[in-house]
This record gives sequence, C-alpha cells and structure tokens, in this order.
Amino acid sequence: MNQTFYAYHVVTERPMEVGQQILMDAAHPNGVYRRVMEKRAEVEAIWKNPGGYNADQLEHHIRVALRELALEEIRQQRFDQYPSRMYCLYVSRGLKEARQWAECFVNWGRPTFSIVRLKVEGSSFAGDANNCFDALTDREANLKLAERYWENLPNLRGEPLIEEILASGRITVDQIVEQIGCNLK
Repeated sequence: MNQTFYAYHVVTERPMEVGQQILMDAAHPNGVYRRVMEKRAEVEAIWKNPGGYNADQLEHHIRVALRELALEEIRQQRFDQYPSRMYCLYVSRGLKEARQWAECFVNWGRPTFSIVRLKVEGSSFAGDANNCFDALTDREANLKLAERYWENLPNLRGEPLIEEILASGRITVDQIVEQIGCNLK
C-alpha cells in the first residue's frame, strides 16, 4: 500500500543533499542488490552441493547473498506487498533510532556521512533486524528463516526488537539533520 511518511536515514555510501530524489523500485536497486548479484555464482554452487561447504568458513558477502536471496524468494512468493530488501532504502522512524544505527556503522568502520530526514512516497515494511539470520548452506533452512523474517515473528535469540524499515518508491531528502563524517576514509 502506497503512503506518504517521513523517516530518517543514515547516509553511508555517498553523501546526499537536500532536494535529492531517489527512486527505489525493481528498476532501481540498492547496494545490497549489487553485492548479492556479485556472489550469485558462488551461491548457486553452494545450493547444488550444500554438504561440500561449511557456512562458518564462507566469506561474509557470500553468506549475505545466501540470506538475501532466500529473503527475496520468500518475499516474492508470499509477501510481494512489501518492498524488496534489494530495492529499498533502509530507514528509521525516529532520530533516536537513526543515531543508534549511525553509531553501529561508525563502530563497524563503515564510512558514515550524515543522518537525513526523508519524505517517502511509497511502501514500507517494518521488521526486526534480529531476524536477519546468519545464512546456512542448506537452502531450505534459509527459506524457513526467511519466512520468520517476513512474518515478523519474535527473533529466535529472544533479543529485544531492533526495528529496520524498508522503504521503496519516490524518496526525497527533506533535511540534513546531522553531519557525521567521523570515519570517512
């Protein structure tokens, strides 16, 4: 369902400016899409021979690709009313949550530019980031975990909710709320 709402976003890949418009839809993928597609061949090899791989020894981006492809498959099959994680912008409802995400990104060493307020004209999904699972080599197990994510069930670790909102549609940078730039390379 399309709606108009305001949200906050931690800018990490490249700076944004007031008035900038972003279109997030199937024709306009995000960075997650690019990183997942770069690992698609490795993922397909794992699906063909899951016993030949140890998930704990897989490179980080391959594990992310295993998870995100499972999440996308389930979304397309059962939850297509929600934005795709590969064609969305990740946003927060409030400034407090955005600041927490910014702190995480800075601590992870991810270049972090600013926090912006956005006007979103499109659709959204609010889920628990704790339901973003560590992918396994077993495709069916990943698909079951992906169902939990989209069904918005309590996370299996019993941890408090960490809300992540996926937003798609026409998105406009309304205001630069805070400049960060503390870990730019």
